[in-house]
Amino acid sequence: MRLPEFEYLEPDNLNEALDLLACHVNEAKLLAGGTDLLVRMKKRLLQPKYLISLKALNELSYIRKQDDKIKIGAKTSIAEILSSKLIKKQARALFIACEKIGAVTIQHYRGTIGGNILQDNRCHHYDQSAFLRSGHQPCHKDGGKICYARDDADRCNSTCQSDGATALMALWAKLVLVRKDGKRTVNLADFYTNDGIMPFAMEGDELLKEIIIPMEKGKSAYKRLAYRSAIDYPIVSAGVFLKESDITKNEIDYARIVVGAMGRAPLFLAKASSFLKGKKISDTNAFKKASDMAMDNASTFAVHNIGSTLEYRCTMVSQMVLKALKQACEQN
Repeated sequence: MRLPEFEYLEPDNLNEALDLLACHVNEAKLLAGGTDLLVRMKKRLLQPKYLISLKALNELSYIRKQDDKIKIGAKTSIAEILSSKLIKKQARALFIACEKIGAVTIQHYRGTIGGNILQDNRCHHYDQSAFLRSGHQPCHKDGGKICYARDDADRCNSTCQSDGATALMALWAKLVLVRKDGKRTVNLADFYTNDGIMPFAMEGDELLKEIIIPMEKGKSAYKRLAYRSAIDYPIVSAGVFLKESDITKNEIDYARIVVGAMGRAPLFLAKASSFLKGKKISDTNAFKKASDMAMDNASTFAVHNIGSTLEYRCTMVSQMVLKALKQACEQN
């Protein structure tokens, strides 16, 4: 499949990129690695008039520690994250998630952390070529009034399958969004609209500049299930963070459990997370109960749209959460 026609724009710095975004608002897309964008353009899921390349914007590629926070530029490659000792030690869940993104070639040459967070929601009823989509009535995401993933749904149920976003939400990450006339910082948990058509609370002239991760003393991990170990998107994933008490040894002060690939956004499961408060870090029975709670809560959002049965995916939620909790506790 060939790409549709577009005008290629290559700014030399961030200010030029923001000027172009402001000039071509809602008609342009940003091109970093292009691993998701170019495929969607070939399928005619997107047909922007302009592509604004971030190739020359090396100012958006960095990993640094500052004021008890880890700051990661949005254009930072997956390979750079995997080679960072700071990420491996202080943000283990993100490190593990990045190991699972794409394949080695994508990690080294194309994939960026910003692109992984901003990849569009997916649904196998929609993510088809224009020819195949023409064979049935358009769904919500294609401008119609039908959801093939859930009967009688009044909205799009496309699913967020980002590995990076699930891990980062467990780490309580924030995003820095910039535009020509200013910037704002939002919690990753507040970045999602719960609308599968336009999943991000982001304006057309905004650019993701930076990811900020607070450096809290704790343990984190990430587990995912996919048909293949590389290339495939997850059909279920889980990111967890455990903060140990400063007063009582081996006791959990608080936890964060996030489940991915089950809804329109990564799901922070407050009930399952709060259940672990005060439990021992070695209490596997408590982990099992929290995992079952996570399964029950996440099942509400599950739909049949990413190539596996609902029953199997729901069952595997508890398994991924349990494995992630155990993996986090095994860290030194």
